[in-house]
Amino acid sequence: MAGAWINRCHRQLARAVSPLFLEDIISQLCRLELLTAEEAAQVQAASPLPQQVRAVLDVLAGKGSHASQSLQSFMETSSSQLHIAVHEPMVQKHLESLQSSCGNGLETGALQRLTNLLLVEGLTDVQQKEHDILQVEITKGLPSVSKSIPLEKLFLPLSKVSIPPRISVTIGVAGIGKSTLVKLFVCSWAKGEINRDIMFVLPLTFRELNTYEKLSAERLICLAFPHTEPGCISAGAARTLLILDGLDEFKTPLDFSSAVVCTDPRKEIQVDNLITNIIRGNLLQEASVWVTSRPMAARQIPSGLVDRMTEIRGFGAAEMKDFLEQMFPDSRDLSSQVLQHIRANRSLHILCTIPGFCWISASSIAYFLKCSDDQSQEATVVPRTLSEIYSYYFKMALSGDWLEKPRETLRIEQAVNTSKKLVGSLGRLAFYGLLRRKHVFYEQDMKAYGIDLSLLHSCLSTRLLLKEDMQASTAYYFSHLTTQEFLAALYYYTAAKRAIFDLFTESGMSWPKLGFLSHFRSAVQRALQAEDRQLDIFIRFLSGLLSPQVNRLLSGWLLAKDEQGGFRSQAIGVLQGCLNADRAVSSRAVNAMRCLQEMQHTDTAKAVEEAMRSGSLAGMLTPMNCSALAYLLQVSDVCLEETNLSNCLTYNVCKSLLSQLLFCHSLRLDNNQFKDDVMELLGSVLSGKDCQIQRLSLAENQISNKGAKALARSLLVNRSLIVLDLRSNSVGPAGAKALADALKKNQILLSLNLQHNSIEEDGATFLAEALLTNHRLVTLHLQKNGIGAQGTRKLAEALKQNCSLRELILSSNSVGDSGSIALAEALRVNHSLQSLDLQSNSISSAGVTALTAALCSNKGLLSLNLRENSISKEGGPAIACALQSNSTLRKLDLAANLLHDDGGKAIASAIRENRALTSLHLQENAIGDEGMAALSAALKVNTTLADLHLQMASVGAAGAQALAEALMVNKSLQILDLRGNSLGPAGAKAVANALKVNRSLRWLNLQENSLGMDGAICIATALKGNHGLTYINLQGNCIGQSGAKMISDTIRSNSPDCVVDV
Repeated sequence: MAGAWINRCHRQLARAVSPLFLEDIISQLCRLELLTAEEAAQVQAASPLPQQVRAVLDVLAGKGSHASQSLQSFMETSSSQLHIAVHEPMVQKHLESLQSSCGNGLETGALQRLTNLLLVEGLTDVQQKEHDILQVEITKGLPSVSKSIPLEKLFLPLSKVSIPPRISVTIGVAGIGKSTLVKLFVCSWAKGEINRDIMFVLPLTFRELNTYEKLSAERLICLAFPHTEPGCISAGAARTLLILDGLDEFKTPLDFSSAVVCTDPRKEIQVDNLITNIIRGNLLQEASVWVTSRPMAARQIPSGLVDRMTEIRGFGAAEMKDFLEQMFPDSRDLSSQVLQHIRANRSLHILCTIPGFCWISASSIAYFLKCSDDQSQEATVVPRTLSEIYSYYFKMALSGDWLEKPRETLRIEQAVNTSKKLVGSLGRLAFYGLLRRKHVFYEQDMKAYGIDLSLLHSCLSTRLLLKEDMQASTAYYFSHLTTQEFLAALYYYTAAKRAIFDLFTESGMSWPKLGFLSHFRSAVQRALQAEDRQLDIFIRFLSGLLSPQVNRLLSGWLLAKDEQGGFRSQAIGVLQGCLNADRAVSSRAVNAMRCLQEMQHTDTAKAVEEAMRSGSLAGMLTPMNCSALAYLLQVSDVCLEETNLSNCLTYNVCKSLLSQLLFCHSLRLDNNQFKDDVMELLGSVLSGKDCQIQRLSLAENQISNKGAKALARSLLVNRSLIVLDLRSNSVGPAGAKALADALKKNQILLSLNLQHNSIEEDGATFLAEALLTNHRLVTLHLQKNGIGAQGTRKLAEALKQNCSLRELILSSNSVGDSGSIALAEALRVNHSLQSLDLQSNSISSAGVTALTAALCSNKGLLSLNLRENSISKEGGPAIACALQSNSTLRKLDLAANLLHDDGGKAIASAIRENRALTSLHLQENAIGDEGMAALSAALKVNTTLADLHLQMASVGAAGAQALAEALMVNKSLQILDLRGNSLGPAGAKAVANALKVNRSLRWLNLQENSLGMDGAICIATALKGNHGLTYINLQGNCIGQSGAKMISDTIRSNSPDCVVDV
């Protein structure tokens, strides 16, 4: 019998046992000497956990009935959760029931997105205040910078010292997949794939809870798990997860401030009070609770009661592509065409990150493409606005012409007539449901609005209004929130033509309102006054129905035939009046701009967009144009990579746009004459929880230390900014100190540019202190700041400990030899710095000798800029020595350092052996023909140098001849700059001969080299055989205008792919 018990229960054990309880089992069996140490080790070596359980059972099965009886006895006497899982057949029945109910329609490929959620720290301001669609538009469909958490760890502790969350809330906009996520979790749990430590999962929907007035905690458990005694769950005998899906669909708002306390699990109370008491922990204290909700509804739960909040992210690019391919499995071309249309419309592309909306949009576009191919129907422009998308969607529904099913045998005209009455009734239900924030309806609601339930089995209803049978009732809900809003707008549009009372008052008792325009104005005002913004998309659809395109599309279908849009111009005036009213550009103003776009009134937005492209926004940012600009910040391709508002903003305009700048990932505000008061405004933006600005440039303004302090305060709390550019301001030492203090705590910023800010020695000292504790900053630009040798020494000391900084620019700071020596000492121990810029710092051969000595042992530096110093020919041998031993330096800039031919020769000798350097600047060093000859000899054997700059290096025809010989054999050089030398016709001829052979050179500058007409012709003719060169510059070579044209034509003829400047 005991053996039979093992065979019967091994699957439940394998699914339900936890790692800790398995250890208890093994320990007990070892104590009873039923398991040897060797057998225990073999069990523990097995993987995964179910295999370990199986291994234990296999061992015991071979040791007779006594072993099996001992295990059964231990299980029965244990206080573990396993007692319930193994000995109650009803649990197995419950698991099978959950797999059956939740497994339908779950396709693995489409659910990968849901296996990782975003771990967030509460609701943002946008999530608490804005409509779901506006949330996606404002944030451009991109989630906030958050950590992710795998679905299987959703209810586990985040660390070894934390505890599992009791109250978890998962948010997501309408159509993102909240209910699908719940089904995925429940199905995976029921199969034993995740969270084996949870013994009972009790899934409930608020749709179902709406059908009850009163419930007790125990009765609530019975609703979700009718096969058990609720006492064992309410008493906490086993870990239980209660899932409450769809808080936004609950008919009664949760009131945590005045809810009556209840601790009796048998007492029946109002359902909303029951939920608040469960969440507060007055009931089912030992149970974990998981609530899913749209963001705005989730604010009902006080943040102090939420232990963990997660968010479902939308589609990424690859996921959207896969989704569309699954939508149209029989036509890869169709899915590609649909995706192409979606990507071509940035606004639509952003919204299609929502799976529910993506399905509707893709269906509409595919239907449009089908109509375009059908010669019997008039093809129109591809749907771009929301109203056009939904017009095609509803037209498709009315005709019964769904893409994934054969065309209805019923004639289209009959289908339309059958469905029109239903659409009208559904529209009224949708409108008044929207006003009451009601999105789930029941049979009594349908009857109250005269909806014939027998018609709800038609093709129309299966896509627009979905049905769910529950234990106590049947629920009806629109396929997506926007479907309800479009139907509501259709009803209002039609009813407003004949209504004499305010349609927002359902009873009809109101002041008379005559004429469509009066009703339209009333709807706009209502939308502007609505605190929860639930009418914003309704107004957008209502505006869109005035569009000539939508009118033509729905004429004879959902709108009367030959209906004239005579109200359009007046409605435009109503919306434009809203744009001139607000001093600050709010999301309501942006929505009004979107309404104008829906009506195909695009003049204002187009004018502002063109001004953005041409950089002529200054002086034209009126309140209406500011609203248009805010709209464009969300949708225009001009702002896709960077939002450039340089040289066009004033204090007042900036203030009015503040809330709209939050979500510009890369924001450039250069040369706006901004003073410290604007920095206070921007500091408040950067401090906001919603802020997504990652790159901010404030170069060439008038920011002093006060403004820098305001920005520094924001850096203490900001979690998005990674690049801050403050070059050419006046922050001074005090401003540098404030920023440095912020850097000691901020671990987000990667790049800080303080070029030309007069921070001086003290400012450098403060920043050096910050580098001792900051482990995040990668780039620091400090050129032209009067830092001096002492400030440089402080920075050098910090570099000995800092391991994060990769780029340091100290050009034009009077570093001198003393500062260079300090930096050299730092480079001996710092191997993380990759780029060091010391241009124009009065460094002589002594300083260079120290730096190059450090390079002999340094293994990190990739780029060193020593341009415009005083190295002289005496420093040449030291540099050469470093290049012979260093194997990491890739770029070296020695321009304008008085190296002369001796220095050139020394460096050339090192180039022969160096196999790391790829870029070398030797311009303005008078290396002459002798230096050039030495370099050319090196180029014959060097295989790594790709970039060589020799402009104004006193190279003549002899040097050119030597270089040409090298180019005939060299296969690595790609960029060669010889501008401002004296190659002459003879040198040109030599270079031309080399070009006939060389295949590696891509970029050649021979500007101002006295080539003359003969030399230029030689070069141009040589290109006929050259297939590698893509750019050549022959300007300033005394060939005249006619000669320039002839040369240009010759080069274009000989080498069409080569760009020529002549």
